[in-house]
Amino acid sequence: MDLILFLKQHMILSPEMEAQVQEAFKTEELPKGYRLLSPDNFSQKVFYIEKGVVRTYYVKDGKDITHSFVQEGAFFVSIESAFFNTVSPYGSELLEQGTVRTIPYHDLEKLIDGSQPLQKLSRLVMINAVKTFSDKLYSIQFQSAQERYNSMLEKFPDIMLRVPLGHIASYLGITQETLSRIRAGKV
Repeated sequence: MDLILFLKQHMILSPEMEAQVQEAFKTEELPKGYRLLSPDNFSQKVFYIEKGVVRTYYVKDGKDITHSFVQEGAFFVSIESAFFNTVSPYGSELLEQGTVRTIPYHDLEKLIDGSQPLQKLSRLVMINAVKTFSDKLYSIQFQSAQERYNSMLEKFPDIMLRVPLGHIASYLGITQETLSRIRAGKV
């Protein structure tokens, strides 16, 4: 979803603020497989996904593990780097051709500081991020593989058409064989 349309869904956007946002956010058309961030990065960029699916991941004992999926109409940032000034263990890559808008975090803060509607929206975005992490933690601790799969499909209805099964299994914390059994209804 176009960034300006996203903002207009959540706030009244003056023509001046719209122009500021358009100027502040860089737009990039990127190919499938493009790595936005490598694991162990120190990025203070804020990303907004206009088109495409991004996978965030980390590497543990040489194994690539999917942490989350970010689809159209969503922001993400290396929390460790932007807020805590430390290296982030998470990498991110586009799983399909996409359009990504970026802005340095300190530039975004300046925009937000100058606009009450953007301040409210930034709180909403942060609350949604905390909810996403809370839901992920709950699913890991209390849900069966089948329940995690069902929750994923609820949150990302078209994910099976857009993301390789290996990444989905990794995100769910299961093997591809278990994912196949769940999909076949044999669990």
